Amino acid sequence: MESSVQKIYRVLGLMSGTSLDGVDLACCKFTFDGYKWNYHVVDAITVSYSEEWRNALGNAQQLDARGLAMLNVNYGRYLGKLAKDFINLQPHVPQLIASHGHTVFHIPQSGLTLQIGHGAELAAITGINTVCDFRSQDVALGGQGAPLVPIGDRLLFGDFDICINLGGFSNISFNKNDQRIAFDISPVNIVLNHLARMAGMEFDRGGAMAASGKIHTELLSALNDLSFYKKNPPKSLGREWVEEFFNPLLNVFDISIADKLRTVTEHIVIQLDKNTSNLPPAKMLITGGGAHNGFLIQRLEEISKHHMIIPDEKTVNFKEAIIFAFLGLLRLLDQPNCLASVTGASRDHVSGAIYYGK
Repeated sequence: MESSVQKIYRVLGLMSGTSLDGVDLACCKFTFDGYKWNYHVVDAITVSYSEEWRNALGNAQQLDARGLAMLNVNYGRYLGKLAKDFINLQPHVPQLIASHGHTVFHIPQSGLTLQIGHGAELAAITGINTVCDFRSQDVALGGQGAPLVPIGDRLLFGDFDICINLGGFSNISFNKNDQRIAFDISPVNIVLNHLARMAGMEFDRGGAMAASGKIHTELLSALNDLSFYKKNPPKSLGREWVEEFFNPLLNVFDISIADKLRTVTEHIVIQLDKNTSNLPPAKMLITGGGAHNGFLIQRLEEISKHHMIIPDEKTVNFKEAIIFAFLGLLRLLDQPNCLASVTGASRDHVSGAIYYGK
């Protein structure tokens, strides 16, 4: 394998999150200067899901085996077409595609995680080597299969003491005793967007509806008492947990959608503060769709002792796609891209299935 020093690697990262907003595509350039990795986002877009795709992916867990296998192939073809069209607009063809896929099942305690979007279809349509299925090996090694972003936090965003991502779920990443520690904290957009859609909106822009509501103390107490929050890391969350434990509590109380949004927002902030207040005051990087939720950020700033930094828009919106591009590159270079200190796996490892293009 050729040395990575001073070599330029061009990788297209694809990411689809649990909030079903759409597919993030980030064309990235990575270089290694002999001491640290650097990245540059050449171009990035989000392709919103049609109602048909949102329904298909949102109901995928209910399909029979044949239906799920067919969706896996069709979604891979869809991603392949998106990738090919995007690549045709770029000045340079990427050497690699790294695709997270879309999570249908994530139940690591049962040894199960499934991200669809067949990498073979992506490679066949684009003619470019494709890495996918980043989580399965970690689960097989006894890990949570999540979060995987912290290796990128350490190697690409090491200037920040704490990294917080506010996506479908919130997660945290930081160094402790020369080890990277990371875990999921609570649901964020997977619940906020669900409630907003019940009110006829795609999402609660800026948290305006949440800001108009009132905190329901009994609901807030019930949410904060969920057993997940008492567990020690490593730990991760999935859609199944939200549907089994979180959403039923929202249905117990006959209150307005605005009040539910306000209460869930407060719950998110409380859990974020609970998991950062024990760390020394530090620079805290905030990314993900939740960084655009002005009310959520305002509440977090009001109670957090940390110096919160919201970076440029491309980093806010595409950090996970950037890091999955980087995970794919590490896979290609045969360098560890999954950290046992984060996931609880039996060892650090090189994860991801490779499908070859031309």
